Amino acid sequence: MEKAYSTCPHDCPSTCALEVEKIDENTIGRLRGSQENTYTAGVICAKVARYAERTHHPDRLTKPLKRTGPKGSSQFKEISWEEALDITANAFKDATEKHSPETVWPYSYGGTMGLVQSGSMERLRNEMGYSNMRGTTCGALVNAGWVAGTGRKIGPDPREMADADLIVIWGTNAVSTQVNVMNHVARAKKNRNAKVIVVDPYKNPTAKAADIHVCLNPGTDGALACAMMHIAFRDGYADHEYMEKYTDVPGELEAHLQTRGPEWASKITGLSVDEIEEFSKLYCQTERAFIRLGFGLSRCRNGAVNVHAVSCLASVTGKWPNKGAGTYFSSSDLYHFDTSFLKASDLNKPGIRTIDHPRVGAALTGENSDLNDGPPITAMIVQGTNPMSIAPDQNKVREGFLRDDLFLCVHEQFMTETALMADIVMPATTFLEHDDIYKGGGQTYIGLGPKIIEAVGESRPNDYVINEIGKRLGCKHPAFYMSTNEIIEETLKASAYPNLDHMTENHWHDCVENFDSHHFVNGFGWPDQKFRFKPDWKAIGERGDELPLLPDHWDNTDPRDYEHPFRLVTPPARNFLNSSFNNTPSSLKREQKPVLFIHPEDAIAAGIDDDQLVNIGNNQGNLKIRAKLFDGVNPGTLIAEGIWHNSKLNNGLGINVLTNSEIAAPAGGAVFHDSAVWLKSA
Repeated sequence: MEKAYSTCPHDCPSTCALEVEKIDENTIGRLRGSQENTYTAGVICAKVARYAERTHHPDRLTKPLKRTGPKGSSQFKEISWEEALDITANAFKDATEKHSPETVWPYSYGGTMGLVQSGSMERLRNEMGYSNMRGTTCGALVNAGWVAGTGRKIGPDPREMADADLIVIWGTNAVSTQVNVMNHVARAKKNRNAKVIVVDPYKNPTAKAADIHVCLNPGTDGALACAMMHIAFRDGYADHEYMEKYTDVPGELEAHLQTRGPEWASKITGLSVDEIEEFSKLYCQTERAFIRLGFGLSRCRNGAVNVHAVSCLASVTGKWPNKGAGTYFSSSDLYHFDTSFLKASDLNKPGIRTIDHPRVGAALTGENSDLNDGPPITAMIVQGTNPMSIAPDQNKVREGFLRDDLFLCVHEQFMTETALMADIVMPATTFLEHDDIYKGGGQTYIGLGPKIIEAVGESRPNDYVINEIGKRLGCKHPAFYMSTNEIIEETLKASAYPNLDHMTENHWHDCVENFDSHHFVNGFGWPDQKFRFKPDWKAIGERGDELPLLPDHWDNTDPRDYEHPFRLVTPPARNFLNSSFNNTPSSLKREQKPVLFIHPEDAIAAGIDDDQLVNIGNNQGNLKIRAKLFDGVNPGTLIAEGIWHNSKLNNGLGINVLTNSEIAAPAGGAVFHDSAVWLKSA
């Protein structure tokens, strides 16, 4: 057995460094976190450790398929790669001739975070003039909220969590989704007797492992952060000297927060005044207090405001310059990859419309505002995502994909819900079967992911499919005619990173900057180098004028009313990653079945028993799911973990039937945790 090295490709900030058991040229065994990488530090999630289940799953797609029956019927026949590619390229040509190039919409997302495999679709889009995609679903809101204050997407080295005396995990279920975060937390607990506080709307596995769980109502994080800053000013914990040097309007902020104390926040958050006071004083009194910020608090209509408010805490208390302190969300701005060659950015055509990723249902059903009054979408290729399961407003998504006049090619590893709608299905490789290079998000490394085993069946990588379609369409850019490793080498060279030989030998490259940079000792990322309590939201997004000027509770979430008295939150399940892993045996065994967490008081009021089938819905649709009585959530809040295969729910409709596709201010982003719903016995 041989040990090989790789990097996890999945849509997770950890981007773990991996050691892979290579049994032979076609077979892998267990995956482990690499001890040689100081962030991963030997720890990875169980679902990736069991990746052999996914790679060698008997249901892997192994041959190209052509649909022979109605969309969604599972009626396909095997065809050759040549035929599949010819049909797809000709469909794109025919659609373009009938309408314009904008009628073709290449569509992808975070199924792989590899730069080449995810970015190659962009060169097809750029050379052909196809519709652009604004990838706002996951990160747009949290990015906007973070950058609003700091001006740059970096923060303290996340490995510094091990040096903290208090760790606040705010808006991320790290035990389930970023387990190596908890490894650094464990070191802090062991070596420094650090306390851990989790801020989250339900008692998830991370909250269960914490010293204190701050269980607030969804979408109220901004109110809590404002109350904490109020207490800091009130009780003398505010660092006025720091604020005078490093922030924009400390006096204005202090005056604004006078009316936003714990009593005010208690009515909004569902927390008691005592809970807010205890949390605030513990944070304010701890010099080495590290906030690990996640995506969860951003997935409401007020998400950007929530994130910005939380990011203000370290500036009010002057914690940024302390080791093991400050706030961390992402290291994205550490990286300086020049991907212009692999994406053929020089061929980008001005004026081509851009369609929001989460608005796929609206776009496919012909809403003019989403189509920019242009032609309908009549041809698509989908890679690395499963919109028939993960996109919001599922009934509209389904309606769009069922259109007879829509040609759809899906390049996938499994017969997903989206693949079932396709005219052509092409089998895709896993990351162990192709080459790529990756950048981190929640840490500071770039990593190589070389091909380790031969592809299963006739599966092919993303860039192969894009290149072959491009050649058939007459694309001339040289990247269409280069190997993956040639493009990796070109990208590394253009980015002034170590070359491919170096990366092959060393596996990873740490892009960490110096302490002062990560802790903003030399100033923040704005031209005046000051943290902004009062952001220029309009500069961040076209709808910036809608947001409050200073940190606040922005009461614009989906309103609960008599007809819709509950708020639904749809966080990740421990053993799934979006819709990935929801078909592997071990993951299914551990998750058991889809359930809806309901507070016992709400269950009694609705006449619902544990494990009873219930109906949940809103004006977008309804579905049936099993109830699970659970007191780790506030009354009025419902929790549905994970994105199960649609077929696993009682009436074959996934949870995203209920989530709204509204684009949040200031610059887009999906609002998966912001749905008002009703609940009834089925």
